[in-house]
Amino acid sequence: MGLHAEDITGIDDIALARRIGQRDPAAVRLMTERNNQRLFRAAWSILGDRSEAEDAVQSAYCQAFAAIHSFAGRSSLSTWLTRIVINEALGRGRAASRRRARLDAESVTDLDDYRDKLMRGSIEQGAEAALARKQMRMMLEKAIVTLPSEFRLVFVMREIEGLSVEEVAEALGILPATVKTRLLRARRRLREALAPEFQASLIGVFPFAGVDCAALTERVVHALCGEQSG
Repeated sequence: MGLHAEDITGIDDIALARRIGQRDPAAVRLMTERNNQRLFRAAWSILGDRSEAEDAVQSAYCQAFAAIHSFAGRSSLSTWLTRIVINEALGRGRAASRRRARLDAESVTDLDDYRDKLMRGSIEQGAEAALARKQMRMMLEKAIVTLPSEFRLVFVMREIEGLSVEEVAEALGILPATVKTRLLRARRRLREALAPEFQASLIGVFPFAGVDCAALTERVVHALCGEQSG
């Protein structure tokens, strides 16, 4: 019988992986709760679609847990999962590329117009200010979507998810210097699209928590452990 989640929060990755291999619902739930947001953001940064990103994360969890016996602890379990979800998202992106229309050149103009409207509305107070902040975040997401995929993934993992340069490099299998270069170029492109006032709005974009995060956790627990959420 598996321990309650609160009893296993201190165990190391190898022990947690072993419990996951035994389909311990508490271990599966703990791992998904720890990693859902990071994996979702990595998948989104490749696919640019929230629903597709969520599907990619769920699929990656199933692949990872089916091969959990191969986890040897050479990197952290979170990094191991991140690599799997990146590969899954890249595969989905390649499969969808033939069906996806090219971005219309009009989108850049639309972004500039939208930014101007937000600038005019950002001085409003109260409920209008809250709405303006929400719109700013939506605009940030739109701008980040326009980054080349290799810049977008590094930017999301480093600036939004808050991983170190070394962690990003390890997850992507690239040199830290490459991470820094791609991050610099991503920032430069965003500065061209966004007014400096919007930089502070990065915190909190692409949220994946609360009900959405819990629902994904329960679906994964049910799929892997056959446990119906209560």
